[in-house]
Amino acid sequence: MPTVRALSFAAILALGASQALADTTLTVSNWLPPSHPIVRDIVIPWGEAVSEATDGRVTVEVMAAPIGKPPAQYDLVRDGAADIGFGVHGYTPNRFALTTIAELPFLGDSSEALSVAYQEVYDAYLAPAGEHEGVKLLAVWTHGPGEIYMVNSQVTSLADLSGKKMRVGGGLANIVAERLGIVPVSAPSPQVYEILSNGVADGILFPPESVPFFKIDKVVKHATEVPGGLYNTSFFMIMNEETWNGLSEEDRTAIDELSGVALARRAGQAWDAADAAGRETMNAEGMETITASEAFMGEIEGALDGVDSVFLDAAAQKGIDGEAALKALREKAAGS
Repeated sequence: MPTVRALSFAAILALGASQALADTTLTVSNWLPPSHPIVRDIVIPWGEAVSEATDGRVTVEVMAAPIGKPPAQYDLVRDGAADIGFGVHGYTPNRFALTTIAELPFLGDSSEALSVAYQEVYDAYLAPAGEHEGVKLLAVWTHGPGEIYMVNSQVTSLADLSGKKMRVGGGLANIVAERLGIVPVSAPSPQVYEILSNGVADGILFPPESVPFFKIDKVVKHATEVPGGLYNTSFFMIMNEETWNGLSEEDRTAIDELSGVALARRAGQAWDAADAAGRETMNAEGMETITASEAFMGEIEGALDGVDSVFLDAAAQKGIDGEAALKALREKAAGS
């Protein structure tokens, strides 16, 4: 007959085996280089924080090779090809109408301030529309302010943009570009060096971080910065719903505390730091950088007058108080 001590030891072994079986590794679909700020400074640190908060029960592993193109990321995660993924809302036109709220011009110069405001406004106003149905939304955020970068000529007025072919990342940025007289060229960010160096596009609308990261500081030589940003790009990070539901309540709570506003803030801080580093690199490369003059800003504002209606009309169709949401976003992003 086993002793009490033997039974206790057996129970400990069984508990350890049960715990080992309960441990979960979450795979992250990744379409960017591992050194990109989204991967290096947002996803990986978030994953490390998840592991710590769950006492190692949940670990996060970024896939070494892409399993799909950037526009496919949402569906790949929803359908279970990966547990977690991130992407750009604007890469799938007409699918995410309400995320245009964070892509409007002149929302601010700080990704952190705007990303936190965006997450808070999403939670308070936009979530009921269910645009992220079928997945667990971990966070939304934006990159830093979008600026104007040209290969051969400086931009000081709308006339300098008229008819120019420029790579634009999709979403509301396409509408902004068209209103400014630009001919939009659509391509995911990893392809921008090719289209600029081959003369497919005359320039690009991009945040400062992305210019040196994608090595186009070797191609573009002129920058015009627009106070408040000409546009922003809305990002998502999501988890497969079945994966989420399969986690323990304790682990879901831990992940929730690291997601939402906390993850949006992490993303915004990472992007602001990357933008600052990007500007330093461009300055060191001798890029000619100017700030849009008051007269030029007047032209831009006139051309973009009423562009808010893109979001407001979509909100009205989905039963969302768009005016209140946009007012809250601007106030929160400005710190008021």
